[in-house]
This record gives sequence, C-alpha cells and structure tokens, in this order.
Amino acid sequence: MSKKEIIKRYILFIISLFFIGLGVAFTKHGELGISPISSVANILSYKFTFMTFGSWLIFSNCILIAGQIILLRKKFQLYQLLQLPLSFIFGYFTDFGMWCVSHIPNEVYGMKLLLVFVGIIILAFGISLGVIANVILNSGEAFVKTLAQVLKKEFSDVKIAFDVSWVAISIILSLVFFNGRLVGTREGTVISAVCTGIVVKFWNRILKMPLEKILKKI
Repeated sequence: MSKKEIIKRYILFIISLFFIGLGVAFTKHGELGISPISSVANILSYKFTFMTFGSWLIFSNCILIAGQIILLRKKFQLYQLLQLPLSFIFGYFTDFGMWCVSHIPNEVYGMKLLLVFVGIIILAFGISLGVIANVILNSGEAFVKTLAQVLKKEFSDVKIAFDVSWVAISIILSLVFFNGRLVGTREGTVISAVCTGIVVKFWNRILKMPLEKILKKI
C-alpha cells in the first residue's frame, strides 16, 4: 500500500467519524434510546451534565482503549494508540452533530421515531466508510476484537455479548441514577441494534467498489 493511499484511507476514516458522530446525534435527539456502544455514555450525559455527550463518549472510548492495553499487555501494538486522538475527534464531531440537530423539533413521537431512523441511516453510512477505509478500528470494535482474541471466541459472538452487556450496564445505571426510572435506553436502542448492521451492508454494496477505485488511484 502506497503512502498516498494510506493518507487517503485515514482521511476517509476521519470523514467516517463525522458521519458516525452525526448519526449518533440524530438518534440521541430522538430521545428513544441510542446505539448499544453509546448507551453508557448517554446515561452519564443525562446524569452528569458538567460534561457534554461527546466528552462522555471520549471518556467511554478511553476506558475501552485501557481495557485493550490491560488484556493484551506486551502484545498491545503501539499504533493502536491512534484510537485515542481519533476518539477525541469523534467526540467533537458528535457534539457538533448535537448542535446541528438541536433545533429540530422532537416533541411528537412520530418525529422522535423519524430522527432515530435518519440517525441509523447516517450512522450506517459512516460505519461503512470506516470499514472501507480499513486502517484502524474504533475503540469499541477494537475492544471486542481484543476480547475475542483473548477468549478465543468468534468476533460476532463476543460482539453480541458486549452489546448486550453494555446496554445492561446502561439500564442499571439509569435505575440507580434516576430512582428506578428507565432513561436513555428505550425502543430506539433495540431498533438501532437490529437495523444498523442491515443498513451498513446496504451502504457497503453501493460504496465499496467506487471508493476502492478512488483510494487505489495514483
């Protein structure tokens, strides 16, 4: 892979982070729940408002990066520390996305549902770009990959278990923080978990070939 291609792939990955952040912002603004990987940060942002949602996402990602280091120890590859600055970029993009959607009305349930579905479409678009860029995994996927490696399990199985566990943690935090009330984890979380992968496959079919030609073009 040429240096020029590597640079283009990292640029595409950063672009993917922008769309992922915007997609997450749309789903959060729908107030019906959010994607599993963002669910814990979502609850923390409701309870502890001294930090923005994007900042809590950065914090969450840093925990997952630390988890990789603890699990892999000497086997942890230093280039994976690139996840750290990329997590900050993602957090800033998400906060920018929150600002962009803040004036969209979300009082009516139908509008809330629409925001969730628009968010899923944008989120899946961003994930697809990141997959095509193929340079580095985001901290959530990287942690799952590391855990699967250590446990010697299939990535897909560990991914499901991780998502379920992350949502369970967010539910427990909600019940503890809000006197037994379920906040921030609702039907939108389930919809995101079920639909995002399907939409990612749709975007991959459309985008993969033309983007690969652009990336490999000298």
